[in-house]
Formats: sequence, structure tokens, C-alpha cells
Amino acid sequence: MSTSTRILLVPGRGNSGEKHWQTVWERHNPSYRRVLHREWHNPDCAEWVQSLDAAINAERSPVILVAHSLAVATVAHWATRHHGPVVGALLVSPSDVERDDYPVGTTGFAPIPQQRLPFQSIVVASSDDPRVTLERAALLARAWGAQLHVPGAFGHLGTAADLGEWHYGAHLLARLQQAAQAA
Repeated sequence: MSTSTRILLVPGRGNSGEKHWQTVWERHNPSYRRVLHREWHNPDCAEWVQSLDAAINAERSPVILVAHSLAVATVAHWATRHHGPVVGALLVSPSDVERDDYPVGTTGFAPIPQQRLPFQSIVVASSDDPRVTLERAALLARAWGAQLHVPGAFGHLGTAADLGEWHYGAHLLARLQQAAQAA
């Protein structure tokens, strides 16, 4: 991997707690950076996209995004509105904000953009995620031009899944890093 490739962790609603795999990765990889938002519990899509854009463009070096949950929709919205040095994205457990039973307290995330992403991407979806069906995750992956990986039944692939260092996800991130280096 090129040392100039940055990894930006893009947490979902609540900002990925201490036992969340994104936080574990950040502790073990001091060069990884977390995108920070002003409001974590009642997010506004426009604000989240703006925060993401600022983090992406803080430097001109290539970026790989590692998004979880609601942040996956944020990445899709960003890609329809902005450009930047993004060379890949690991999109984990996309939340289906278009579902009738999606929790209230989010603004502007629906509909989820379904344009092809202008960078290589991998969608990771659990077979029993309560926030997105596997069929819907597969549809989004196809629309975005992403590879779909289904590691099994792990729920929402967040803190409750107790994934620790989540080696499966780290392996997929390494694949994106290798592809970015080869390009």
C-alpha cells in the first residue's frame, strides 16, 4: 500500500462506541482518521455530506472510506454531489433509510442514491441484518457497481456483533488498498 493513501473511518449514527470494530481499528492503526459530525443522534444528510467532504479534501492524497450503517448512505450522497481523491470504499451494513420502520431522527438521507460510484467499492452485508435485507443490500451493491460480500449472520455488524478487530473486514480493506496501489 502506498503510504500516502489515507483511511477515513465514517461512523454511522451514534459514532461507533468503544467496542465497535471501527474504534478498535482506529486504536490499532494510529494513521486512520475518523470523520466527525456535529450531531450524531439526529443526523442531517447535508451536514454529514459536508463533514465527509471536508475530511476527504483536507489533503490531496488518495482516500479509502470505511463507512458503517447510515454513513454508507452518506457516502452515496457525497458521490452524487462532490468529487475528491477517493479511490475506494468499504461500505458495511448499509441502513435502508427508505424502510417504513426506519427510526425517526434522520433528515434527508432518503432516497438512497443508486448511481454507480466513481471508485472501487465493496458492500458487506450480514444475512440477518435488521436494518437492511440481504436483497436490498444486493440491489444497492449492484447499483453502485460494488462487490457484495456476505460473511454470514452477524446482525448489523456493529457493536452488538462483538467483532473485535474484525479480521474479515480488515482483509477486504487490504484488498481495496492493494487495488488502489496497483492503479
